[in-house]
Amino acid sequence: MTDIEIPLEKNRKGHYRFLEMVPGLISWGMLALPFVLSLIDVRLAAFFMFVYVLINFARGVAGGFRAIQGYRTMRQHQQLPWAAMLQELAAGAVPERVQRPKWHHYAIDRSKERPLLMPPEELIHAVIIATYKESREVLAPTIEALLASDYNMKQVILILAYEGRAGEETEARAEELVKTYGLQFRDALAIKHPRLPDEVLGKGANVTYAGRELKKYLEERNIDPLRVLVTTLDSDNRPDKHYLTALSYAYIVCEDPVHSSFQPVALFANNIWDAPAPMRVLATGNSIFHMIASLRSHALRNFSSHAQPMAALIQTDFWSVRTIVEDGHQFWRSYFRFEGNYRVLPLHLPISQDAVLSDSYVKTIKAQFLQIRRWTYGASDVPYVIHMGLFRKNTIPKHDLLGKIWRLLEGHVTWAVGPLLVLFGGFIPVLFHPGSYAALELPIIVSHVQTVALAVASVSVFLCLKTLPKKPIRYKRHRTIFMVLQWVYLPVTTIVFNSFAALYSQTRLLFGRYMSKFDITEKAVISDAPGTGRAAKL
Repeated sequence: MTDIEIPLEKNRKGHYRFLEMVPGLISWGMLALPFVLSLIDVRLAAFFMFVYVLINFARGVAGGFRAIQGYRTMRQHQQLPWAAMLQELAAGAVPERVQRPKWHHYAIDRSKERPLLMPPEELIHAVIIATYKESREVLAPTIEALLASDYNMKQVILILAYEGRAGEETEARAEELVKTYGLQFRDALAIKHPRLPDEVLGKGANVTYAGRELKKYLEERNIDPLRVLVTTLDSDNRPDKHYLTALSYAYIVCEDPVHSSFQPVALFANNIWDAPAPMRVLATGNSIFHMIASLRSHALRNFSSHAQPMAALIQTDFWSVRTIVEDGHQFWRSYFRFEGNYRVLPLHLPISQDAVLSDSYVKTIKAQFLQIRRWTYGASDVPYVIHMGLFRKNTIPKHDLLGKIWRLLEGHVTWAVGPLLVLFGGFIPVLFHPGSYAALELPIIVSHVQTVALAVASVSVFLCLKTLPKKPIRYKRHRTIFMVLQWVYLPVTTIVFNSFAALYSQTRLLFGRYMSKFDITEKAVISDAPGTGRAAKL
C-alpha cells in the first residue's frame, strides 16, 4: 500500500526541499516583477499590472454573485424539513400535495433502482470534539448544540478528545461533561491523548488518537465501520440543528460514500457582536469565502469541521499527525490513498464558530494573526502534492492532478500577493517613469477599477448583516451601525492578516523554518450574566 504520510521534517531533502521553496519564490518573484518590468520597459509593467488588476476585479465580481447564491442556498437548506425528507427517503415516496426539492424526488426515484446504503436508523454518527484547555463555558454550548439537533441522539456517539499535556483540570472537565451529558447519547467517551513520538503538537494527533480508540470500540461491539460517519468539531463549533439529519441523508444516498467526505459551511459568527471591528471584518470575510466555496464542488476541500466515513478513515489511518493543517491535508491524504477517486461533497448547512477574541485588544490582534498564519501554512501541501503526484507511481489522471496542483499553488500565491499588487502595484511604474503616459494613466485606471470593486464589496456588508446572530441584550442599537462602519478596515485587514500572514508562512517554508506546533487560537466568551466577563479561551 502506498505510503501517504508527509515526510518528517528531518527527511525533507532534495527535490522535496526545493518544492517547499516554490510558493515563497513565486510570491516574492510576483512582488518583484512590477519593479523589474518597470526597469525593462514601462509599457510591459503597465500592461502586466492592468491585466492582473482586471483579472482580480473579474474574480471579485463573480465572487460577489456567488456569495449571494451561496447564502441563499444555505438559507434554503436550513428551512428544509430534513427529518421528514429522511423518512420519505426510507419509505421511497413523498406524500401527495407536499412540495419538495427536485433533487429529493430524484433521490427517491434512484433509490428504487439502486438501494440506499442502509436504512437511516442503522447509521451511527461519531462526533469527535477536540479540546485542549477550553473551559466548560466553551465546550458545554457545543454539546448542547448537538443535543438540540432534530435527530435521534441514541444514534450518536460523543467523543471528547482531550490533550493529556493539558493537565488534570482538563481531564476532570472532560470526565464531568461526559458524565453530565453522556446518557443523552448512544454513548459518550472522554479520550485522553498522550504525547507520542514524531507527532506535531496539535489537533491532528489528538483526533487521530481518538479515532484509533473509536476503531477499537467498534471492533469490540462488532459494528461495521461503514455504518459509522465521523464528524470532527473544534471545541467552539455549533452545528446547525439539521446538520446530523442532512448529513445522514447525504451519506445514505451517496453513490460512492467511502470515497467521499462531507463539508458544511463554516460561519464565524458565534461571538461576532463581541469581537473587535477588524476581527469582525475578517470573520465575515472568511464566512463569505466558505459560502462561495460550497458552490465550487470541483475545488472544495476539507476545512475545520467535516465528516468522513469510518471505513475511509481506517484506510487513511485517520488524520495526519505530522502537520498543523490536518483538515486541508486530509483531502490530499485521501486523494492519494484512493488514487484520485475522492471528492468533497458540500453540505449547505452552517457550523457556527467563534471569531477571534482574547482578553485584550493586543492579544486579540496577535491571536488573529496566528490563526491565519496557521491556515496559510497550508502552502506546505504544495510540495507534498507535487511529490506524491509526480514523483511517486500512481494511476491518477494527469489532467485532474495538474489542475489541482495549479489551483493549490495559485491559491496560496494569490493569498500572499494579490491584495498587495492590487492596492499598490499600479503606482510602481510611475515611480520609475514619472513622465511616461502609460505609467501616469495606470493609477487612474486602477483607481476606477477599485472604485467599482468597492461597490461590489457592498455584498460583504449585506451578507454581514444577514448572517448576524441575534444582538446580545448588553448592546444598544447603535452597535449595528458599527457593523457597517467596520468595513473601512477591509484594506488593512486584508493586507496585514492575509497577505502578511501568507508571506510569513511561505517565507518560513522557503528557509526551512517549519511550524511544528499548533498555535491555539485564543477566543473568549462574554456573558450577559451579572458580574461575568471574558472567560474561557480557545
